[in-house]
Amino acid sequence: MRKSGILQKVTAVEATDKPFISIYLNTESNEYGRDDFDAFLEKQLSVYQDKYEAHTDERESFDRDVEKIREYATEISASTNGVAIFACAGENYFLKLEFDVPFEKDQFLVLDKPHIYPLARMIDQNPEFAVVLADSNSAKILLMQRGKVLNNEDIENTKYSRSDEGDLSQMRYQRHIDEMRKQHAKEVIEELATVVRDEDIRQIVLAGNKDVVIPLLKDEMDDFLTERFVGAIRMEIEASEKEIMEAATQVIKQHDTLKDKEKIDELNEQNYDEGKGVTGVANTLRALANGQVQELYLVANFDELEYNEREVKEILNQYAPGEDGEMPDAKDSRQIADDMLIRALNSAERIRFIEDESLLKEAGGVGALLRYAMSANQNQ
Repeated sequence: MRKSGILQKVTAVEATDKPFISIYLNTESNEYGRDDFDAFLEKQLSVYQDKYEAHTDERESFDRDVEKIREYATEISASTNGVAIFACAGENYFLKLEFDVPFEKDQFLVLDKPHIYPLARMIDQNPEFAVVLADSNSAKILLMQRGKVLNNEDIENTKYSRSDEGDLSQMRYQRHIDEMRKQHAKEVIEELATVVRDEDIRQIVLAGNKDVVIPLLKDEMDDFLTERFVGAIRMEIEASEKEIMEAATQVIKQHDTLKDKEKIDELNEQNYDEGKGVTGVANTLRALANGQVQELYLVANFDELEYNEREVKEILNQYAPGEDGEMPDAKDSRQIADDMLIRALNSAERIRFIEDESLLKEAGGVGALLRYAMSANQNQ
């Protein structure tokens, strides 16, 4: 996951003594065409509202949030599949985010600041990617994100057939066709490079005839594009955007699964005394506090984090924020997960959520590759 403007905005919110609400909703319609999230939302609002005494600043802030959240819930579009809400009326804060893909489950939390883990995971799982669907004389470059097409650009070149042969000999004609196909591939890849650079796209999928077109396209790709290439799919130029989306998403998922394993294998190889890798919540948290982390790896589900609360609390105390800051509760894995995320957003180059929980099981759900090695006494 690259650093996101949305995440930076949410994590910039400082802790408050007022109730800060974080809500994640799956707003997909069920099999009967109705939404299920409203019942969950109403129940949570009522349960938490009763926790605050009447006529207190906390209750007043929460009541104002309830009113605003209920009003917004009636305005959610039927085409929206995922919603995140962050609210604290006492701090005059209300942010709503809508997505074309759903959150894995409905969540309602009240802490002293936003809970960002599900949002960060959502962003990591849904990067923008480019798909090039081509035949020998036409092509489409599509910018996609899971659940939607962001842009669709068509490229057309002269179409040649056997009837165009005329007086040319068979060999000369074939060379002519090959040259035109190569020129077409070159033009397509040049346009792709422009799109990828302009939009900062990190993943590319090629689609078309795997025996002819895709090899031509790959031959025209420089190192900049090749390092972003994740896979190829056999597909006709007439394929629908839905078909392209489904096939490309599957290729990217397979690529990410293999990449996850490669990254964790590398982490495990570097996880030794004075190596450039650490595992476990305590060691990773210490490395984050020291600014050593280059890449942070987190299990996709924060409920899978396992750690020694006493050890983590000691590290939090050691690297405590200033007098106005508040430490996360070591007993709450959500707060510990958020703390690691925030530290990584401020200092690490990359955050990667690992979907296969077994890869980080023995590490307690978290690990990191470092910019420089930890000394033996740091790792204790």
